[in-house]
Amino acid sequence: MTRLFDLLYHQLNTNPLEVSVSARDADGNWEPYSSADIVDYAERAASGLLKLGLKPGDKVALVVYKNRPEWIIMDFALQMAGIISIPMYPTISISEYEYILNEAEVKAAFCGGLDLYDKLSATQKKVPYLENIYTFDKVNGRPFWQEILDKDRLPEVEEVKNQITGEDLVTIIYTSGTTGNPKGVMLTHSNVMHAILETSPFLNINAGEKVLSFLPLCHIYERAVSFAYFNKGASIYFCGTDKLSGPDGDLASVQPVVFTTVPRLLEKIYEAIYNKGLALKGVKKALFFWALRLTDNFDLDQNLSPMDKVKWGLADKLIFSKWRSALGGNVRLIVTGSAPCPLKIIRVFCAAGINIREAYGLTETSPTLTVNGMEPGGAIIGTVGYAINGVELYIDKTSGEYNEDEGEILAIGPNVMSGYYKKPEINAQIFKVIDGKKWFCTGDIGKLIKGPGGKEFLKITDRKKELLKTSGGKYVAPAPIENRIKENFIIEQIMVIGDKQKFVSALIVPSEDGLKNWCAHKKIPWTNLEDMVKQDRIIAKYQKVIDKYNPEFSHIEQIKKFRIVTAVWLPVHEDNTEGELTPTLKLKRRVIREKYKQEIQEIYS
Repeated sequence: MTRLFDLLYHQLNTNPLEVSVSARDADGNWEPYSSADIVDYAERAASGLLKLGLKPGDKVALVVYKNRPEWIIMDFALQMAGIISIPMYPTISISEYEYILNEAEVKAAFCGGLDLYDKLSATQKKVPYLENIYTFDKVNGRPFWQEILDKDRLPEVEEVKNQITGEDLVTIIYTSGTTGNPKGVMLTHSNVMHAILETSPFLNINAGEKVLSFLPLCHIYERAVSFAYFNKGASIYFCGTDKLSGPDGDLASVQPVVFTTVPRLLEKIYEAIYNKGLALKGVKKALFFWALRLTDNFDLDQNLSPMDKVKWGLADKLIFSKWRSALGGNVRLIVTGSAPCPLKIIRVFCAAGINIREAYGLTETSPTLTVNGMEPGGAIIGTVGYAINGVELYIDKTSGEYNEDEGEILAIGPNVMSGYYKKPEINAQIFKVIDGKKWFCTGDIGKLIKGPGGKEFLKITDRKKELLKTSGGKYVAPAPIENRIKENFIIEQIMVIGDKQKFVSALIVPSEDGLKNWCAHKKIPWTNLEDMVKQDRIIAKYQKVIDKYNPEFSHIEQIKKFRIVTAVWLPVHEDNTEGELTPTLKLKRRVIREKYKQEIQEIYS
């Protein structure tokens, strides 16, 4: 298998499924598509694309609000027709759509959900290339995607498929862009296929088992994992994050064995568990927090004494088994990436028999560079794992001022992109030649740690561009501080600041639910969030949280002052103005600093 659509035929020929992919219909029932259905739809869509006048090498955009079978069908169809897909986030602004559509010279777009058709239509005045917009939702007066389905050009589709090689460009994915305009990452079939084939063995799935997919398919992370599911013969259930939990939620309905997520969702699940514990009374409450304290010292592959085995067995029967049931009861593996996962979250879930494994990569690396495995000695909590086959890592200590064993993470491998689209000047900077090898510069800071069996595990310590330098010349990495403090259930978001300043400070967004629960526990009457955070005892509570975590960091890294801000940071606002987060929920530090410049001035005045 060298082309991504080979995975679809691989499933059809070796392990055809009655439920290859599925999603809920308008009535809330799961509507399945078999392997044969996906092949039939994709081939007819590819024929229809060619009949529209599109040619191999043209670009077509895909954007949906929620993962759905039509997205994956059209992705395969574009591949079969030799057309380059341009996946886009639904939460970006109209100006960002215009920028991407123009730079990529997109000729057609397929969308699904809410106002996406209107947003794309609004761009056409400024995007001369965009001729056709189709919707995955049947709405009167709007072109419906199934209208292009056609069999007339199937022989031509076969000819195109036969000419496609692994080295052909398959997709251009525009990165989130924490600074400036997004950049188009050019990936070939071979780039993505290498990551798929080398990570598939880590997915603990048997053919026919169910998996859940809710992270955006426009991100290479979930997209590549979905292709790996096809490779493994898993049944994929597409959904959103709005109805995951609860007795009627998607986790309970599907009972998946594997799913991927981002740390923020795990944090929310943990917060819900913790708040339920707070609401318990008497013996039940004591048992809950006794079991929770047990997890503080949990480690993978730990050897337990006979007495400890009794304790863990009791905790599992009374407490942890209920947590597993809340996730459907069958989860064997949750893979988390995109951002650092707090260690406490990993320990709590793993201790409860819900295996969390961190992986690492970038859009530019298709995406996987490292994984933590399920095998004995195959994972170390606090690391993102070891390099997959074919990937080499190098810690470059020459590109900045770092701690002795740290440096910028460089990578080389078959999954590394060919470059950014129409960005030759940036491409010249993003690769570095060392000893005759052309290394990709990730922009992340990290170090390698010797693990069991001689494996080298990668530990991420920060982003190169996010390092702060105080007025005293000391470098501070904000991410580890933010990730640690975010573990507290009354904190929703936090950004550490202090570049060119005398000391480090922070902006804190409270968790409204967490703070409400704490106030109820302390019998403090609740009014509204804006008024509550002005109260001295609430401010004192947040100071207590900061005081708790500060000793874990060096004197220069400790937060000396903070300000509480109540507006939750979002990728985009209702009026389509730029948000404070990227679509992958990373902080746009420049935007946040500008938005809260008055509060920051007050801190340092």
